[in-house]
Amino acid sequence: MVDRSSQGLQMTGDGHRDNPPVFLQRRIVLPNYHGEKLVGILHETGSRLLVVVCHGIKSTKDQIPMVALAAAVENIGISAFRFDFAGNGESEGSFRYGNYIREAEDLRAVIQHFRGIGRAITTIIGHSKGGNVVLLYASKYHDVCKVINISGRFDLAKGIEGRLGKDFLERIKRDGYIDVYGRKGKFQYRVSQESLMDRLSTDMRAACQSIHGNCRVLTVHGSEDQLVPVTDALEFDKNITNHKLRIIQGADHEFTLHQAELATVVLDFIRECPDQGTSRL
Repeated sequence: MVDRSSQGLQMTGDGHRDNPPVFLQRRIVLPNYHGEKLVGILHETGSRLLVVVCHGIKSTKDQIPMVALAAAVENIGISAFRFDFAGNGESEGSFRYGNYIREAEDLRAVIQHFRGIGRAITTIIGHSKGGNVVLLYASKYHDVCKVINISGRFDLAKGIEGRLGKDFLERIKRDGYIDVYGRKGKFQYRVSQESLMDRLSTDMRAACQSIHGNCRVLTVHGSEDQLVPVTDALEFDKNITNHKLRIIQGADHEFTLHQAELATVVLDFIRECPDQGTSRL
């Protein structure tokens, strides 16, 4: 299901039209393997090449840096697709804490959909939890030549206390769930024991070591990331065979004040061999 939502014209550096191609943004709805509808925005350039952009936990396709990255890819003439995982944003389904493998299967459904209509997936990009998801995808499906992990967490046993509290294991074993509230006391989401165990049992070291050596991986991390320490980026660098690491000085977890620099790093990596999306590893 495809709906046209907006269109724009590419401009030259001085703001004048220079035989501009028409860029379209189209809302696309497609099913995952559980019959849930996934909703995304296709930045259409007319190119057969396509980059897929994945968001992080409790985020959506419409937040930074997903929108900025998709627009940056569009501006170099490659189409981009940013979408909401099941249970997030506009997509159907229930939000689940953990859920890394299932989200990798959502990504699989997206990739298979676009391949089925003749697109060549050149790169998959994930931010935060999405970074883990694209790496997990690459560890299982050896059919994407470039993977970009932005602000992903290497050790998934860490970072849980900040959301659930220090005694989270005792509480969830006792009650079977933990409710998470925001700073103003508003309920945000429920963490079940099953979903917590899903996160704790997801082995990123094993996944990284299972990525095919012909798959090129870029990890980008901010030096001032307060949610996921920059040391996690160093662990990815140690455990992925064909890996490039870029630390952006001064950047936070979302690269709030460093969107242009992040886009430059990502585009440089994509440009290296943008036609590799047709390759089979």
